[in-house]
Amino acid sequence: MTLKELAKALNLSPTTVSRALNGFPEVSEATRKKVQAAADAYGYRPNMRARSLATGRAMAIGHVIPVSSEHEMMNPVFADFISGAGEVYASHGYDMLISIVPDEDQERAYEEFRTKGSVDGIIVHAPRAGDQRIHLLKQVGIPFVVHGRASDSDEAYSWVDMNNLRAFHRATKFLIDLGHRRFALINGLEDMDFAIRRRAGFEAALEEHGLSPGDCSYFSGEMTEQYGHDSTLELLRLAEPPTAILTSSMIPGIGIRRALREAGLTLGKDVSVIIHDDDLSYLPNGREEPQFTATRASVRDAGKRAAAMLIDLIESGNPAPRTEMMEAELILGASTGPAPAHKPMRQTEPS
Repeated sequence: MTLKELAKALNLSPTTVSRALNGFPEVSEATRKKVQAAADAYGYRPNMRARSLATGRAMAIGHVIPVSSEHEMMNPVFADFISGAGEVYASHGYDMLISIVPDEDQERAYEEFRTKGSVDGIIVHAPRAGDQRIHLLKQVGIPFVVHGRASDSDEAYSWVDMNNLRAFHRATKFLIDLGHRRFALINGLEDMDFAIRRRAGFEAALEEHGLSPGDCSYFSGEMTEQYGHDSTLELLRLAEPPTAILTSSMIPGIGIRRALREAGLTLGKDVSVIIHDDDLSYLPNGREEPQFTATRASVRDAGKRAAAMLIDLIESGNPAPRTEMMEAELILGASTGPAPAHKPMRQTEPS
């Protein structure tokens, strides 16, 4: 079915139908809904090139990914975010453009997006302490939404984030209530904003219960399975190994579990573990019962929310910043239990 045929079926002009489908504000909400319902019923799909010409938009969203040896995005968490965002883009007729560039070329990539008009907006991933991309994008003048927040930025901008501080505060308190007193935090890269907030929540809970954060063990690195494994082996070589470990992702959590098994220790009995980001499409946390206790917040849902927010910024023409805070749910699994009366076996030699 063509646009003209759809317009004839509705007894409306092709211009009105086109404007209704493209979200022009001068079309009433009642008319827009009527046109959209008819388009769905007849299976009409707009010509995206014609829509781009009509709206003056590229009908594409950009993602700039820096090539770095220590980049948090090259993992299943990023894949889930992109899947969620992609669903929203497709439903609104937008394509996705991913540009992978050297770290030092990010500024040029953003400027080229703007000068070429190849995208209508940008999603910013993995903000770090001292991140300059927010200021840069505001200067470039292209709509953007940040997945996360930059703690030290004093500029207003749109973001979707998970309440990392509260999630790790709650998880730490849960372990304290189980009687644990020796802790380790296997975190993401220490200059990533989410890692900063998770450590802050962890330490706040300890201090509230009279425990010293300085007595804990800390690790910071790319969140891989091997990182979780090797960090745990190092912990087990301590004279007083921790009885509880918190980690920022399910991926190092799998490595933690492997290291404990190699050391002859039982997860949830000898050492308790709480992970984050366990709601991943291709890496389920158990089938019927959770294997890990986890602070759960859907990354796919975050992708959907960030994409919807960005499209609203683009299509409404209202540049006022939007913000949305997601809360994590504490999921109880087999990886946590009361603090053991004995201390975990000390690992003297690496496996």
